[in-house]
Amino acid sequence: MCEKRGMCTSRRQVPLLVVTTLLVGVRPEIVDPNFKEPITNVTAPVGREAILSCVVQDLAEYKVAWLRVDTQTILTIASHVITKNHRIAVSHSDHRTWFLHIREVKESDRGWYMCQINTDPMKSQTGYLQVVVPPNILDYSTSTDMVVPEGSKVTLHCEATGSPAPNITWRREDGQLIPLANGRKAQSVEGPNFNISKVNRLHMGFYLCIASNGVPPSVSKRIMLTVQFPPMISVQNQLVGAQEGQQLTLECHSEAYPKSINYWTRDKDEIVPQGGKYEPVLLDNAYKVHMKLTISSVSPSDFGSYKCVSRNALGDTDGTIKVYPITSSNSTGSNTKYKGKLRHNSRNDIFEGNQDMLKERDLKLRGRKETSGNEEDDYEDSAAASNKDSFSLIFALVTFTIYLYHHPQLRTLHPA
Repeated sequence: MCEKRGMCTSRRQVPLLVVTTLLVGVRPEIVDPNFKEPITNVTAPVGREAILSCVVQDLAEYKVAWLRVDTQTILTIASHVITKNHRIAVSHSDHRTWFLHIREVKESDRGWYMCQINTDPMKSQTGYLQVVVPPNILDYSTSTDMVVPEGSKVTLHCEATGSPAPNITWRREDGQLIPLANGRKAQSVEGPNFNISKVNRLHMGFYLCIASNGVPPSVSKRIMLTVQFPPMISVQNQLVGAQEGQQLTLECHSEAYPKSINYWTRDKDEIVPQGGKYEPVLLDNAYKVHMKLTISSVSPSDFGSYKCVSRNALGDTDGTIKVYPITSSNSTGSNTKYKGKLRHNSRNDIFEGNQDMLKERDLKLRGRKETSGNEEDDYEDSAAASNKDSFSLIFALVTFTIYLYHHPQLRTLHPA
């Protein structure tokens, strides 16, 4: 039948060699896979997710596996998780980039990881996972609140863990400077140990031990340093004057720890009662106390000695203030002095001070006349007498000057 259709002859004429050649030409040439770039090292905080990536090319039918280097544990092969660790996962992007996921990272996950291609021989490369841990202060080995006597040696210690190892810094909570042994002051002190060779009351307060390693968050612990010492009193004004009827306030400054009992006493160590005309006030500031005693209206019975007393378990002390009376002065007279000056409008160049002296003399004479009872007549007579004496004095001075002018030989005195 094929001969009739004219098809058999043409089919038989196709050479077998040509068909074989076509089949061989269709089969592609196989290329070995390779890594396109190295694995980038990864740093992840503890508790977070870490992702390592492996980029390959020409993978074809080959497979990629992830292994833990230090334990030689196979974690994944292709898209399958082999390990029983539920925190491990694998994913890929178009079979070119293969990702190893480690969720909820632990410190034990730190180390080298291998990306492997199952060629013959096998090809592999490694990357490092760094797990960092924020600082944590160890309470059991860190100092707690301390109470020490003034003058003793004190060491505050702070210990912390973390990766990298944290740095320890000491600061005052109130931001004030820290007194150092050499007399200087510092904003902070570095190191796990804060040493005070001779503690004093200025060191008292809250201190912060701060641990940091660049991994947030930084942490701190608050430590209270209490310094005990007996009372000390300072009085700025030990002698105070007051007038009767005025309001008066006496002041003392006390320092003590433990907290002191503070009160006022009078001459015979009698405690000054609160209320009435006396008002004692205490202003506390840490270990410092500002003592005030206000007397609303000073009377004669309030003059005398007062004591501000401070007591605590370590001792007691007091400061004395003496109140004395001040009398007001009623004298308002002035001590005016007359100072003469040259009068150039006078023909005879007479000092004005001489005229003033004459006036004073006239006022004295006037006072004497007034005491005798003849006020008007005596005043006129005294004034006339005063004027007469004044003109007589002037006339005598002028005459003597003219006489010297005409007799120059009298100007030079010769020894006898």
